[in-house]
Amino acid sequence: MTMRPAEADIGQTNAGSPPSAGGDQPPTPIGALARSNMTSLDQQECAHLIAPGGIGRVAFSAPPGPIVLPVTYQMHDGAVLFRTQIGGPMDQQLRTGTKGVELIVGFEVDQIDEAKREGWSVLVQGPAHHVTPDELPTVSGAGVQPWADGERELYVRIIPHEITGRRIHGSER
Repeated sequence: MTMRPAEADIGQTNAGSPPSAGGDQPPTPIGALARSNMTSLDQQECAHLIAPGGIGRVAFSAPPGPIVLPVTYQMHDGAVLFRTQIGGPMDQQLRTGTKGVELIVGFEVDQIDEAKREGWSVLVQGPAHHVTPDELPTVSGAGVQPWADGERELYVRIIPHEITGRRIHGSER
């Protein structure tokens, strides 16, 4: 059986550790040594955290089921901007064939420090759209550089309708 890191703490103790100065104490479960404090982030803080761009994950629904794709992105004029493959899963879902129908997506960015058990996560929700040929000169200078090999000439823009975030602080108990 393979255990995820969070499950590995369950049932383990610090029994092999030297006793504390206060005398013999029963073993403490390792998972109880650190306690986390989670706080919600306001929209301004969320926008600040994702402003530099980097790597995020775009999530959307498709006929075979939910799809989550990692992408490199930049913020451009208040929208999330990334490049993807023409004819790829994102492109296919954006081409609904029905005028006025929008593909609502989730876009998540995070930064996690597993050793300290702390980090933050920001979720952007809103419609995704192809960038039109008329808009290409404006967005092509935004600095979106895909890491994936192959042609990534399709620009996609996500217009944020909702931005939420959380921060978790690790702390000793």
